Amino acid sequence: MKLRLRLFEFEDLPWFPAVIRAGQMDYLRFMISGLGTYRPVAPLLAEGLRRTGQTQLLELGAGAGGGTETVLAALRHQQLPNVSITLTDLYPQPAAWADVSRRTSGAIQGHSAPVDALAVPAGLSGLRVIFSAFHHFAPPQARALLRDAVAGGTGIGVFEGAAKSWLEIGLALTVLPVAQLLLTPFFRPFRLSRLVFTYLLPLIPLTTIWDGVVSILRMYPTEELLALAHEADPARRYHWQAGQLRHWWGPRVTFLVGWPAHPTT
Repeated sequence: MKLRLRLFEFEDLPWFPAVIRAGQMDYLRFMISGLGTYRPVAPLLAEGLRRTGQTQLLELGAGAGGGTETVLAALRHQQLPNVSITLTDLYPQPAAWADVSRRTSGAIQGHSAPVDALAVPAGLSGLRVIFSAFHHFAPPQARALLRDAVAGGTGIGVFEGAAKSWLEIGLALTVLPVAQLLLTPFFRPFRLSRLVFTYLLPLIPLTTIWDGVVSILRMYPTEELLALAHEADPARRYHWQAGQLRHWWGPRVTFLVGWPAHPTT
């Protein structure tokens, strides 16, 4: 699919009610974690950690932390038993992050203050990663996000858990909304508001459908990801790689990774 539209997503809007945003994030976390969407990227992350000498991932735009637990488990299978993950977001999700932290015995922790992915505070270290969120940034902001990582001398990985296709849009309009309606009672932590705004006043599923379709339309193909990286790193200080990885059951993950070509020791 070549079509690319810069439509709005509800979760990006400052006035969007926090309770509806939290419901969306809970659904995405459940689905991404349950399907193991980002498990195939573990070898890339392991290489990035080793090349940058890091033992920690710093997740930007983490939402509710969807998929982070499966990434942690996959990294431990890559002989990285001491790896940890810090979750950050412009709109922190402390309840969801506390639940993830509890289940991982503190290996995944949330950062309580809002974090702008375009200007990460110097005190937050680690290999930067962004899952299912890079499409939220228009090209100037996307370049700024990558440029900030280059300026900080830290590695970065950008991952989108989908391929840009009409099939993905079809799933977002049909199968996934049905799954959301069937699975919502099993999302944790339990929220009465989630049931109210799913079944009585279905704002969560309706805004999720819209945002899911728009996300696919806003995604960057691999050639654009590489172009953005080279524009953010005109001195070619970094090694950049972009491509797609296929999960064993079919879906593809689009990725861009970069780290200093000559890291200091």
